[in-house]
Amino acid sequence: MQTGIPVEPAAQKAISREKALQKLVTAFICTGLVFLILPGTFLGVWNLIAISDQHAAHSLSPSWIQAHGQAQIFGWIGAFVIGIGFYSLSKMGKLMPFAISRGWQSWGLWTAGVSAYWATGVYEWQWRIMLPLSVALELAGFLIFFLTVRQHKSQHAADGSAKPRPLEVWMRLVIASTIAFLASLLLSLGAAFYVSLHGAKPAMPPAIDERFLLLAAWGFLVVSVWGFNARWLPIFIGLRQPNEKGLLAALGTLTAGLIAGMAGAFTICALFLVAASLLAIWSLHIFQRSVQPPKLQGIHPSFPYFVRGAYVWLLLSAVLGVCASLFDTNGGIVGASRHALTVGFLATMVFSIGQRILPAFCGMHVLFSKGLMFSSLLLLTTGCLLRVASEIPAYEHNVALAWQVLPVSAVIELVAVVLFATNLLVTFLRPPAHLLAPKATP
Repeated sequence: MQTGIPVEPAAQKAISREKALQKLVTAFICTGLVFLILPGTFLGVWNLIAISDQHAAHSLSPSWIQAHGQAQIFGWIGAFVIGIGFYSLSKMGKLMPFAISRGWQSWGLWTAGVSAYWATGVYEWQWRIMLPLSVALELAGFLIFFLTVRQHKSQHAADGSAKPRPLEVWMRLVIASTIAFLASLLLSLGAAFYVSLHGAKPAMPPAIDERFLLLAAWGFLVVSVWGFNARWLPIFIGLRQPNEKGLLAALGTLTAGLIAGMAGAFTICALFLVAASLLAIWSLHIFQRSVQPPKLQGIHPSFPYFVRGAYVWLLLSAVLGVCASLFDTNGGIVGASRHALTVGFLATMVFSIGQRILPAFCGMHVLFSKGLMFSSLLLLTTGCLLRVASEIPAYEHNVALAWQVLPVSAVIELVAVVLFATNLLVTFLRPPAHLLAPKATP
């Protein structure tokens, strides 16, 4: 029976949904880039220049330093993770149709919360109200994402039966990292209420801040990277499929380390993190020969070397963590360990994998410049090397030359960040790959 109402073809619906998903993930990625450049890296450079000028880490307000950390962890990588999560699960047909509208709600709340937290830490305006409010907005934005992805359909057996298949190991790691993400936000919210009632400044007490960074960096970010690496590195670099039991052992060992760290047993925690890092490296076959040629189309051929180099930084961070628990007196070894993790491992991985996958996620683009990709990674590695090498002699032994190197390392990293962001933003502004005119064949 004819109703007179035109029915949109299924193909057109699929195209419209794909475009809407691309706009959503692009909004999250561009927001993350803004936080990376301005309140994240730029504020970090400003902080480090001030510290180097005074030759003392305690010369800056803790609220400034924590605002910088929150902008890096949640504003940059957190926005990337949420946006990619919405996009990738939707592409696999795991989310209900209303996920896109929920995605925009999540983006609005998340962006407002992270922005308010950063502004509160820097300007301290009405901070007793704004600090817990900003974390509450972050939590609300995350919960929309969390509750949406929890409603994904069960995986079914290949024969079409209703018996669900067990989750792949990479998905188990991503789920574990998402739970740690939620736990980090809950800890941050509890700390914000405590500080608003009892604190003199909008900054977590050192004991709480140390545990927050441990949970957010290792429980959320590191495990998330392991999960996505288990999914993508066999494809991108041609590595063997990961050892599932080994990765689950790495997750269990890291969890034991986090429990020890939360209880205050930091040396035991650090030893567990070293063991977990070694297990993950072995299970992912990071330093083994590739069994398939790496897929380097559209990106710089140095890509596999930087990905493998990131795991050198991960192991170095864990080893420095053991040294910090035993020998640190002025924060130099702790700072070097954290920088090796956040910049050496996490940022290098994001700069490498991000420039590989994000052009496709955000509108089927081709990366604008392979040269900018290589330059950003080379400068990031150089800056991180100078920072880690100079932070211990500067903070622990007051070596004058080391204090002079610290701001230089920060500026080099800032240039790397600007090149990375520029490469992605120009990529997003260009036409999609299928609309670009093919180059003439010589």
